[in-house]
Amino acid sequence: VQLQASGGGLVQAGGSLRVSCKASRYTISRYAVGWFRQAPGKEREFAAVASRSGGTAYYAASVQGRFVISRDNAKNMAPLLMSSLKPEDTAVYYCAAAFGSSDYAPSLQRAFDYWGQGTLVTVSS
Repeated sequence: VQLQASGGGLVQAGGSLRVSCKASRYTISRYAVGWFRQAPGKEREFAAVASRSGGTAYYAASVQGRFVISRDNAKNMAPLLMSSLKPEDTAVYYCAAAFGSSDYAPSLQRAFDYWGQGTLVTVSS
């Protein structure tokens, strides 16, 4: 599967932004989809993941309650809605896909088989 992340941009603190992950070549319904982010000068870190079924989702503590991951298998997409954004959310956001069972929802980077190219989200104070 090939993944393309899009929707990044500049937003003020407290605002909302939706980034999307679009799959091609294969249906996204075969994979758990995760979002990771890499802030300037920092390691890439886990943000959110949704299982193939969409029935299981996990979030990093830093985004819990502010970010919502969803999936639209009919459109082959997995959006991440980010609300109450903070300057520390500034990062390149990557989507990734992991092949597994219907409720498989890993958070470790090494569990993911495919990665998109990333989209930059900048939150101004």
